[in-house]
Amino acid sequence: MNANHRTLLEPLRMLAPGSIRPDSIGFDFDGVIADIAEAFIRIACRDYGYCSITPEDICSFQLEQCLPIDPVVVESIFTAILDDSITTDLKPIDGAIATLTRLSRLAPVTIITARPEQRPVLDWLEFHCPPQTLRRIELIVTGDHDNKESFIRACNLHHFIDDRARTCRHLAEAGLEPIVYSQPWNHNRHELPSVANWQELAGLVDFRGEGS
Repeated sequence: MNANHRTLLEPLRMLAPGSIRPDSIGFDFDGVIADIAEAFIRIACRDYGYCSITPEDICSFQLEQCLPIDPVVVESIFTAILDDSITTDLKPIDGAIATLTRLSRLAPVTIITARPEQRPVLDWLEFHCPPQTLRRIELIVTGDHDNKESFIRACNLHHFIDDRARTCRHLAEAGLEPIVYSQPWNHNRHELPSVANWQELAGLVDFRGEGS
């Protein structure tokens, strides 16, 4: 087996508090930094009358597999969010902006998203992040959930936070150390290190240089 690859039968190193260097970690966007589930549920109710959906109902990354909702409506809602994340009022996940701001004081912050277009994400970041944080963010759009590894390696990152279990399994098999951001759609779909919120995530990062 290639030295850079592992099988998921091999145990992954458990992460100790403060063990992750600020310059070694990257982040997915939707479902990690931005609360796309809240936006989807709100728009589904407001614009289409689907008002009984809860986050816990979203048990799969493919919403059509777990929600009694027209696939055309699903596509329409996600298209609206991806095309204009400001007008659709896509919100940050609690703690995301504050933690990214702390990180940005120590190292550039790398966001790698499967979205196809950069501009809506840049607009969102400009709207929500302090200017000094924004200047330290590098945003990469890949247009594909399954090709993040090469971008992560090109940025010299070792850890990556993503809410898509399949992406994290692929990265683990490739010898990287992904962390799953826990969401209903990835529960019981992996045996990888995970965090429940940004407070837990921040606890894994070495912030010792923050006051210098």
